[in-house]
Amino acid sequence: MDFPTIIAGFQDALTLTNLFFVVAGVVLGQIVGAMPGIGPIMAMAIAIPFTFVLSPLSAISFLVGVNKGGLIGGAIPAILINTPGTPDAAATALDGYPLARKGKPVKALKMALYSSVTGDTFSDLVLITVSAPLAIIALKMGPVEIFSVMVFAFAVISGMIGSSVSRGILAAALGLLCATVGLDPQHATPRLIFGFFDLYDGFPIGAVAIGSLAVSEILARVATPGLASRPAVTIPKNQLREDRRVSLSEYLSCKFVLLRGALIGTTVGAIPGMGSTAAAFMSYASTRQASKEPEKFGTGELKGIAATESANSSVAGADFIPLLTLGLPGSAAAAIMIGAFIIQGIQPGPLLFTEQGRLVYGLFCAMVMANGMNLLVGLLGLRLWSIIATAPSSIVFASALSLCVAGVYIASGGFAGIWVMLLFALLGLLMMAMDIPVVVFIIAFFLGPRFELSLVQTSIILRGEVTRLVNHPVAILFLVMSALVVYWLGFRNRKKQKPA
Repeated sequence: MDFPTIIAGFQDALTLTNLFFVVAGVVLGQIVGAMPGIGPIMAMAIAIPFTFVLSPLSAISFLVGVNKGGLIGGAIPAILINTPGTPDAAATALDGYPLARKGKPVKALKMALYSSVTGDTFSDLVLITVSAPLAIIALKMGPVEIFSVMVFAFAVISGMIGSSVSRGILAAALGLLCATVGLDPQHATPRLIFGFFDLYDGFPIGAVAIGSLAVSEILARVATPGLASRPAVTIPKNQLREDRRVSLSEYLSCKFVLLRGALIGTTVGAIPGMGSTAAAFMSYASTRQASKEPEKFGTGELKGIAATESANSSVAGADFIPLLTLGLPGSAAAAIMIGAFIIQGIQPGPLLFTEQGRLVYGLFCAMVMANGMNLLVGLLGLRLWSIIATAPSSIVFASALSLCVAGVYIASGGFAGIWVMLLFALLGLLMMAMDIPVVVFIIAFFLGPRFELSLVQTSIILRGEVTRLVNHPVAILFLVMSALVVYWLGFRNRKKQKPA
């Protein structure tokens, strides 16, 4: 790529018009991300028709801003009321919400914001500098390798989240079972729909996530005696300054956590189909495992917030690696982006850098601009969100429940989604009562279709013979690591339980 083309692309991006659309996208993304059930994906899908009249760069920059703003916005309700605005923010709630309950919601929100911007910027730099080599590596990951990576992810998540490996595996199995409802990906035959034709496409993802994570938590909190008059989050009146800010030393103490999360998120984002939710939980699990004080995680640990937010946000930039170089969408957001490219008459793929180099580098500049605007808009909006969360619980949770119902109705296109949401809310309450980790169930449900497809493809490639795995050493490595992780985590948990 010649230098004048790069400069011309940056000049196209650094205009007041393009800056306006970047800021508008970030603001919209943070708002819809903070609304459980709506999220940036839906906002991007709704916004695409309104980008027809814009120039290609302004249209793509606006959608990039919505996506990046939504990543930060999803952490807001997760931290303040334990109701993730986006699925990947469920991991942030593990430590963000306990820290908010301690009277430090602003501190938790600022750590999430700084970590998100850090991870996002890291992945954007990787995209700009080494996108082609990473895309080649991702392309070499066949179905067998993808299957083994997902088995390893399930093993780590099942062992690290929850009180025991057995409960984690049970939650993952239940999530995979629920993911089988709908059409069989191999033969397109309906399964487990019991005459309900609304389930031909399976349970709506939004309804399942919001029901089991958000609505179940709201119902549990509302059922607490005397909760209606108490604020959802209590902030001490004479709060110390250090409880309202993240100092430079606190941020730097998380530097290795941020780097690990950014590396995990970038790697996962470069592999089509994995997604930011898996990256967030993998980063959280590895950070907790590497910590000298793992018992602090889940009680309001800043490193837990840093691990999840840096990982899930770094996926946003890495998603563009297969999109721009191979024309393959790595996530739902990337799929929407491909639609926006095609609408503008641009075909993503190997020839994009030579035919549309000016647009590509203009997009790179717009992505960096969106990160800066994310930081500024986020700092301005955090205090507003924290003040809203101090309202009486009856108002906060009633509003959150209304947003959940409205979001699911819009996303699913009818009342069927609301019934599914209520069904999984009851399932979430039951799982909470039995100490079965709901988060593991959600992750398994999200990855279920991709896992099943990889399993079918693996079975076809191996022709039903396990011995053919010798031709896939990377897959063998991940499967062996999965077995070791399950054994080690189960053994460790048994040792902890014996003294008790």
